[in-house]
Amino acid sequence: MKNNRIVFLVAFLVTAGLFLVPGCATKKFVRQEDAAIDQKVGGVEAAIEENQKRIKEHDERLETLGSLITQQQDQIKGVDGKIEAVSEEVRKATQGKLIFKETIRNDQAKFKFDSFEVGQEAKAALDVFVQKLVEENRGIYLEIQGHTDSTGEESYNLLLGKKRAEAVMEYLYKQYHIPLHRMEVFSFGSSAPVSDNKTRDGRSQNRRVDILVFE
Repeated sequence: MKNNRIVFLVAFLVTAGLFLVPGCATKKFVRQEDAAIDQKVGGVEAAIEENQKRIKEHDERLETLGSLITQQQDQIKGVDGKIEAVSEEVRKATQGKLIFKETIRNDQAKFKFDSFEVGQEAKAALDVFVQKLVEENRGIYLEIQGHTDSTGEESYNLLLGKKRAEAVMEYLYKQYHIPLHRMEVFSFGSSAPVSDNKTRDGRSQNRRVDILVFE
């Protein structure tokens, strides 16, 4: 009887052990897995924080670079303005005294709308102009200014005015061999009208070339 009790007790302990051991092993495994997951999550969070830090630093560098570029552009504009002002002073000093001004009007030059061709009337007027230069018998410098009416975009009018002035300069060079270094062209576009652009006759008068003669 006693032996039966011992056998029963041993069997009970063995059976209980079979249930308890896997339970303990399972809990330990879970704890290990939780720790591993926590470690991975911590690593991901650290990586995210590092990336955010780098992005912030990158944005700050870009902002600084943008400020530097803006400052440099402002400085360049300032330098360009000073150069332009100095160039204007040098140009005036080089030109010297204004002797007289000749205007090749539209009724002479026949500058049609959107045209810069120098016709026979304009050539005749320029021939008379050159005769005046010969009579003056001085060392001269010519500033040839092209003008347009107010029709169209001003950017195009500036280009058209320049073409008209260049056409006059080309005729003076080819026909009378006036040195190119003694002539300079400018375009005022429609910014310096001599008549009302609201009328057809006024627009016609504004399509002209002015020649300033400096000693």
